[in-house]
Amino acid sequence: MGTPEKTYKLFDAIKSIPLSKLAAHFHDTYDNALENLLVAIEKGVTVIDSSTAGLGGCPYAKKSAGNVCTENVVGMLHALGIETGVDLEKLKEIGQEISDKLGRENASIV
Repeated sequence: MGTPEKTYKLFDAIKSIPLSKLAAHFHDTYDNALENLLVAIEKGVTVIDSSTAGLGGCPYAKKSAGNVCTENVVGMLHALGIETGVDLEKLKEIGQEISDKLGRENASIV
């Protein structure tokens, strides 16, 4: 289970790996994904894995949760002044449409 503290420790332990070879990938099992991503961004990561509407999951997690929601990531990045080139409103529409078709709850909080 990732936490901001563990994420800091992880990046401190892998200083020898070039950031160009790394991507951040977090599941939102305990609602820590955005906080963990903030740490990864602070450490210099520029590639983030995410999933529209938070679809997907991890069979190893104790609490069933999806991947970090793309809409939430993009909303956070925009709030930080980081340009993504993503139309957040259109992304939110697409995420809701997919969730409705699958009969799943949308993990977007933006």
